[in-house]
Amino acid sequence: MLPILTAFRQDALLRNGAFRRYWASAILNGFGSYISALALPLCAVLLLKATPAQMGMMGAAAALPFALLALPAGVLLDRNRKLPILLASKAIQAMSLASIPLAWWLGILTVQWMYAVSFVGGACSVVGGGAEQVFLTNLIGRDRLTDAQSKFTATDSASRLLAPGFAGVLIQWLTAPYAVLLNALGFVVSIILLRNLDANDPRPPRSDKHPLRDVHDGFRFIWGQPLLRTLAWASGCWHMLFYGFAALHVIFATRELGMSAGMLGVAQMIGGVGVLLSSLMLKPLNQRYGPTGTMLVGMSLCAFAYAVTPLIPANLFGYPLASAIACAAMSFFLDCGVMLFLLPYTTMRQKVTPDEYLGRMVSTMRFLTVAVAPLGALTAGYLGQHFSVRAGLACVAAGGIALMAALMLSMRQPREAAAAS
Repeated sequence: MLPILTAFRQDALLRNGAFRRYWASAILNGFGSYISALALPLCAVLLLKATPAQMGMMGAAAALPFALLALPAGVLLDRNRKLPILLASKAIQAMSLASIPLAWWLGILTVQWMYAVSFVGGACSVVGGGAEQVFLTNLIGRDRLTDAQSKFTATDSASRLLAPGFAGVLIQWLTAPYAVLLNALGFVVSIILLRNLDANDPRPPRSDKHPLRDVHDGFRFIWGQPLLRTLAWASGCWHMLFYGFAALHVIFATRELGMSAGMLGVAQMIGGVGVLLSSLMLKPLNQRYGPTGTMLVGMSLCAFAYAVTPLIPANLFGYPLASAIACAAMSFFLDCGVMLFLLPYTTMRQKVTPDEYLGRMVSTMRFLTVAVAPLGALTAGYLGQHFSVRAGLACVAAGGIALMAALMLSMRQPREAAAAS
C-alpha cells in the first residue's frame, strides 16, 4: 500500500484534483461507450434485422457529422469557453441514448431511429470530443499530455477488458436497448463531476473576423505543416477502412460465425487485452522508433486483423467455438493496433499547434480525416449487400495493406532525402 501512496504523491497529475475529476469522467464515459459499442449494432442486427446496407448507413450516420460540423465546431471552440460546450454535448448524448429503450418499450424503435441516434452521437463526438481535447490541454499543459494519455490508455484498457463481457451478459438479460441506459447514466454522472470544475478555461478574446476566415486559417495552418498534412491523409484513409470494417463486423460475427451476444462480449474483452498491451508498449515503442514508427506498428496490426478476419470459416477445425476464438484473437490485434496508431497521432498534432489554433486544428483535422469515413461504411455495406459480407471485409483488408505500404513509403522518403543531402 505504501508504494502506491508514494507513487501517488510523486505524480504531479494525480495530485491535481481537477485532473482526477476529469479522469473519473473519462473512465465512466469510456466504460459506457464500450457497452454501447456492442449494444447499438446488436439492436440493429438482432432486434431490427438490419441488412448489410443498413449497417453501412448506420455507420455513415455516425461519421457524417464530422463532414458537416467539424469546421464550424472549430470556430465555436476557438471563440468560447470549452467546459460549457463539453457539458452540453454530454447532456444531449445522454438524452439521445435514453431514447432507445423508451422507443423500444413503446414499440416504435426502427432502423431509422438508430440512424438518428448514431448521427446525434457523432455530432456530440465532433463538438464535445473537440472540446475535451482542447480542455485537457488547457487543464494540464502540453508537457504532460503524453503522461495523461498513458493514464487514459491504462484505464481505457480496463474498461475495454471488463465492459464488453458485462454488456454481453446485460444484453442477454435485459436486451440491448436497456443496456444502452448505462451509458446514458454515465454521461449524467460525468456532467456532475465536471460542472464547476476549477480549471484553466478562459473565454477567448472576442474576434471580429468572419467565421469563414477562421475556417480558412485552420486549413492554411494545417497545409503549412508537413507533419499535419501527412497525418491528415493517413488518418483519413485509416478511418475510412475502420468504419467499413465496423459496419460489417457484427453481421459477420453473428450471421456468418453464429456468435451470440455473450460470445461477442467475450471477444471484445479479449480485444481489451490488446488495449492493455498497447498501453504497456506505447512508451517503449515511442522511445525506440519514435511516434511515426509507433503509428506504423499500429497500422500493421490493423492490416493484419483486417486481412485474417474474412478468412475465418464458420466451423474452424470442425468446431464453431474455434471460429469464435479466432475472431476474438483478431479483436485483440485490431484493438492493439488502433491504440498504437491513434495515440501517437493525437499527441503529435497537439504538440506542433499553438494555443490560438488548437480548436481549429482539432476540428479541421477531424473534418479532413473522418469526413471520408461515411464513404468507407457505405461502400462496405454496398459490397456486403450485393456480393457478400466476406467480400466487403476482403476489400477493407486490401485497403489496409495498401495504406500500410503507403505509410512506409511516405516515412522512408524524408529519411532518404536527408541522407542524400
